[in-house]
Amino acid sequence: MWLSNSSVGRKVVMSVTGIALVLFLTFHMAMNLVALVSAKGYNMVCEFLGANWYALVATVGLAALFVIHIVYAFWLTMQNRQARGAERYAVVERRKEVEWASQNMLVLGIIVIVGLGLHLVNFWSKMQLPELMHNMGNYGVDITYAADGVYHIQNTFSNPVLVVLYLIWLAALWFHLTHGFWSAMQTLGWNNKTWISRWQCISNIYATIVVACFALVVVVFFIKSLLI
Repeated sequence: MWLSNSSVGRKVVMSVTGIALVLFLTFHMAMNLVALVSAKGYNMVCEFLGANWYALVATVGLAALFVIHIVYAFWLTMQNRQARGAERYAVVERRKEVEWASQNMLVLGIIVIVGLGLHLVNFWSKMQLPELMHNMGNYGVDITYAADGVYHIQNTFSNPVLVVLYLIWLAALWFHLTHGFWSAMQTLGWNNKTWISRWQCISNIYATIVVACFALVVVVFFIKSLLI
């Protein structure tokens, strides 16, 4: 199959899944900002996105996109390393147009994966998962705070260690997005000089806004915990 047998096809899969994940990030960022404005409103959103069938379908779809993106990322990285062979050990002058993020996408991606695992432990495993287990008949699971997103945000971001880890994760995500977004557009055909420079600018602006908004929630709730 072309999407798996050729390097171009694999890059297309990476690009499409990456753009889908970017759309999810945008939604998640907007959702998190609600917590800064209204605790009640945020918890209403969390309850709506609990263990309902549509939320579960979206979760499974999102997980599938993420797994495919990761698998193809490692696949392409290994393919590129094999193609370069011993040349990758040679000391060569880096071209000016080859940015740092481009050279370290695998490392950045691994940090993003580890950060996602941390996020799932702190939120998903305490919110949607208990509701799902309860709906499946495990009534011994405590679901008192399953839909109380603000409660979990406060608990998580009152811990300075977790705050630092989240900010490191967000920094890695920023670098990953600044390169990945415009690179995806290039793969999908927006590869002339005019549009590539525009997409690079849009990528930087988008990544900065998204990451800054996520970081704002982390920092604001940490400061609130210090003032209590």
